[in-house]
Amino acid sequence: MYDEQQQPSEHGPLAGFTVGVTAARRADELGALLQRRGAAVLHAPALRIVPLADDGELLAATKQLIDQAPDVVVATTAIGFRGWIEAAEGWGLGEALLERLRAVELLARGPKVKGSVRAAGLTEEWSPSSESMAEVLDRLLEEGVEGRRIAVQLHGEPLPGFVEALREGGAEVVGVPVYRWMPPEDVSPLDRLLDAAVSRGLDAVTFTSAPAAVSLLNRAEERGLLPELLAALDHDVLPACVGPVTAVPLQARGVETVQPERFRLGPLVQLLCQELPGRARALPVAGHRVEIRGHAVLVDGALRPVPPAGMALLRALARRPGWVVARADLLRALPGAGRDEHAVETAMARLRTALGAPKLIQTVVKRGYRLALDPAADAKYADA
Repeated sequence: MYDEQQQPSEHGPLAGFTVGVTAARRADELGALLQRRGAAVLHAPALRIVPLADDGELLAATKQLIDQAPDVVVATTAIGFRGWIEAAEGWGLGEALLERLRAVELLARGPKVKGSVRAAGLTEEWSPSSESMAEVLDRLLEEGVEGRRIAVQLHGEPLPGFVEALREGGAEVVGVPVYRWMPPEDVSPLDRLLDAAVSRGLDAVTFTSAPAAVSLLNRAEERGLLPELLAALDHDVLPACVGPVTAVPLQARGVETVQPERFRLGPLVQLLCQELPGRARALPVAGHRVEIRGHAVLVDGALRPVPPAGMALLRALARRPGWVVARADLLRALPGAGRDEHAVETAMARLRTALGAPKLIQTVVKRGYRLALDPAADAKYADA
């Protein structure tokens, strides 16, 4: 019989869910973390990183800083700082740049950046425990920036108000553009992810950079799918961002996101492990505990993969558990079924086979189908 207590499952907390990954960097790591917890992963890099080692813009900024010493240098990302040093070495300016950086107030945003700074033989003056650019800004403004020359290593992501606040405080700000974000050369994986999100074939989509979010939104707009994407992210597909800066483009479109307290991949995955099972529908049906997940169903803790047509029928039945749902209504829920009610019977037979417990769904002659909600639960849902 169904037990109100959560039944133990041999499957990971994300079993039965499909998660989209938009990351360009560390996508394999994020995908592996998700898969180890049972998720199916759809990877579509929403952007590509173009190093500026051969770019005149970075070379000019580097020469300018060597010729005219800044008072402060703010290092914002580990990969960006390493890339800057490597590019300078390639131009024969490596030692001159390091010598200049040894003589300035060097601020590192977080431990990874601090590691890159020290790997270059440098020592940071200070690094915030929060890894927050807001805390870096607060420190600089408290010190006073009037008349100071501040170099900021840019890294392709928006720094809302950071540069503007320094300039308003009287600082001269020099941007150091280490790499650029560009759209992917092959957009077909991104289109597949976009189609999956719009059709609710995803349960969540992860973002580890603001440019990735911008790229997905821009691609949706190019294809005329932006309203559908925003509706999906607002209701059915959970947008999970690694931190608040990453969430800015989505929030600007009115999309609410979830973010971990610590801005790391591990906490992001743990957040999904909490959020997605909590959004799944769990019902007591015919003496079993049935939990409806994205592309599968847990029946008494056993994972039962269900084809898309079957999931569409099951969700339609679960919207009114215990009530009869007419064949015509179920037909409308089936994607691309047309007007043939026989398609409902075929999909229902496959659904029952997939669930492994045919009595979960009852046929009501000449009327339709119903989830066989347990009698004790019938009263609860009738009173709701």
